Amino acid sequence: MPPILPVTPPNSRLWRVIHFPLVLLAIGVALLFGAGALIQPAANALPAKPGTIAACAVALLVAVGFAAAYAVFVRFVERRPRVAEFAVPGAGRELLGGIALGFLLFSAAIGLIALLGGYRILGTNPPAAMLAALAVSIFSGVVAEIALRGLFFRILESWLGSWIALALSAALFGALHLANPNATAFAAIAIALEAGVMLAAVYMLTRRLWAAIGLHAMWNFTQGGIYGIAISGFSAPGLIRPAVSGPAWLTGGAFGAEASVPALLVCLAFGVALLRLAVRRGRIVAPAWRRRAAVQSAELGAGEQE
Repeated sequence: MPPILPVTPPNSRLWRVIHFPLVLLAIGVALLFGAGALIQPAANALPAKPGTIAACAVALLVAVGFAAAYAVFVRFVERRPRVAEFAVPGAGRELLGGIALGFLLFSAAIGLIALLGGYRILGTNPPAAMLAALAVSIFSGVVAEIALRGLFFRILESWLGSWIALALSAALFGALHLANPNATAFAAIAIALEAGVMLAAVYMLTRRLWAAIGLHAMWNFTQGGIYGIAISGFSAPGLIRPAVSGPAWLTGGAFGAEASVPALLVCLAFGVALLRLAVRRGRIVAPAWRRRAAVQSAELGAGEQE
């Protein structure tokens, strides 16, 4: 499958340098950091208390701001005429599909933990308790997918191919979580294998970000907002008041269920299934050097036939 590539003027040495994958990636990261530096102070100035509808609206506005920064990168740095990763036709279907998957996958993981005695329901909180997790989920779902799948994975994939980009992006995703509260080496490995693989596979299948954003955001919201489990080390009240007990391999400990063996098995199995589907559908991108060799071979064969 051909990758999504920047539009490089054929006779411009400057644009060839800018569009070298590592340079392109550095510019994209700098642009997103710059956008964050501009957006966050404005968001902090808005009168929105944590755990309120206003805070969720602010999180949505911040997410839209990062999406706009990504669109600027695509249009003016990559010089692509449209942001195919955020194409509108079919967006609702993919977003809702990702949301459904996020709920079902985490529910399956917490169901396994409950069956093994690690999770019990003590009671419920008012529905408003879910708002804090909703704001976090909106922000993390959009920003992480733009940065990790839209930028890092996509650009590396165009250069190194799908498999190497998958390994590197998953490793980075896991490593970034080491900065979170209560993080452990196993938590980072689990995040890399369960979410890093699965979310990249979702992008590979759809070649857009809608489904990955929906899955990521709803996984987090289901975890914290519904089941009352810490989201990647950050605790927040949820609709359910749970009692979590048992060894860390079963419950994930203070980091949350993402660092548990049940969640790892559920999501890794699903991610591998998605990768197999991507292979069958021809969604795997070959490394740039293999694509060039294939083109040269085809041109040589055509020349010999003439």
